[in-house]
Amino acid sequence: MRTALSGLTTRGRCLLAAGFAAGVCAAVLNERDLLRVAAFVIALPLLAAWLATRARVGLHAARFLAPSRVPVGAASEVKLDLRSTGRLPTGGLMLEDTVPYALGARPRFLVERLPRNTPTSLRYPLKPVMRGIQQVGPLMARITDPFGLAEFDRELAGRSRLVVVPRVVRLSGLPGGSGMGAGDDGSVRLRAGQGEDDAVVRPYRQGDDLRKVHWRSTARRDELMVRVEERPWRGGTTILLDHRVHAHRGSGPTASLEWAISFAASICLHLHHFGHQVRLVSEDGRVLAGGSSDGGHSDHVVLDSLAALQGSHRRELSGGMDPGAGQEVIAVLGGLSPASAEELVRYRPRGTRSLAVLLDVNAWDGGSSNSAASAPEPEDARRLLSGAGWGVAIAKPSASMQQVWQELCASAGTRGPSFRSEVG
Repeated sequence: MRTALSGLTTRGRCLLAAGFAAGVCAAVLNERDLLRVAAFVIALPLLAAWLATRARVGLHAARFLAPSRVPVGAASEVKLDLRSTGRLPTGGLMLEDTVPYALGARPRFLVERLPRNTPTSLRYPLKPVMRGIQQVGPLMARITDPFGLAEFDRELAGRSRLVVVPRVVRLSGLPGGSGMGAGDDGSVRLRAGQGEDDAVVRPYRQGDDLRKVHWRSTARRDELMVRVEERPWRGGTTILLDHRVHAHRGSGPTASLEWAISFAASICLHLHHFGHQVRLVSEDGRVLAGGSSDGGHSDHVVLDSLAALQGSHRRELSGGMDPGAGQEVIAVLGGLSPASAEELVRYRPRGTRSLAVLLDVNAWDGGSSNSAASAPEPEDARRLLSGAGWGVAIAKPSASMQQVWQELCASAGTRGPSFRSEVG
């Protein structure tokens, strides 16, 4: 009874107090009719509270997300299945599902009548604007009686996990001399001899340079063949992602950090498509995906690791080792100081392919900088990296990711003989 009384609303409590007052007056004045009215007025809120309590006990719900992992900007649908197993039908049911602000407004539903043992389905959409591991729920229900005399709150369903992965842009083309996605070990001889007939060839793939077409083999096999003259990317590719908060500007979905994460995800999936073994690392050398456990084969592993990635509070790039561990590197960098650029150059072998995308993070500032000081200009770091044989492209918010990728591919194709394999 104490639980039932705790659910009385202000209206119910006032009605109950009025009933007791009427009962006292009826006893003092010896008015039987007033006593009957007092008994009715007292019984009404008590009965309403008891019925609402019984309806709360027999109420159940389940939540389903379809799909449970979506990219930024895509839609997911939430389905709520409600069922009442109580002996009495449930009415006056108000539902509110807890939704993070990044997924939209909190949905509210009013169910006037929920029949016994008859499932009822409710649906609402989610359209995330920020990547991350989001928690949907809990689902709260407020059960009331038709007169509004009693109400009870109850958690019907717990939390459901929604993985919002970065937006992936489809890229085209590959950097020159990358083996065009062959994914072979770089220790393999690329030419069996000096003559034209001994050239190593393979079928043409999208993105191959047409200047490398081997016409004699093409005519013999009646299939477009290309000559393999340049060293494949040995042992895979390392994508270095700089996610230092200090190195980026902007906030929310339009921050430079979100652009860098989305671009890194696009490169990983693009290289996977061409058969590359991809390893994704942070600026301190920590492996985010593509280690020995998953082998770099799963796109889901890469996207899920980036979905959960938080900004690092390091001030400078951590040095002391080659971030690529001997592999070719594509670095996606935020605001890079000359000291950090020299750190990258110092530990990277000069003859190993090294490419970098420098974000002009000051262009992402938009008047709401994360730091009082402006970030270093990318041109200073570009001169240092280019002088050390790196291929460099500068990214601005006005340029598309495909344009930046094409600029990076073009810079890789003009690096000179240091990226070409020696003829045996």
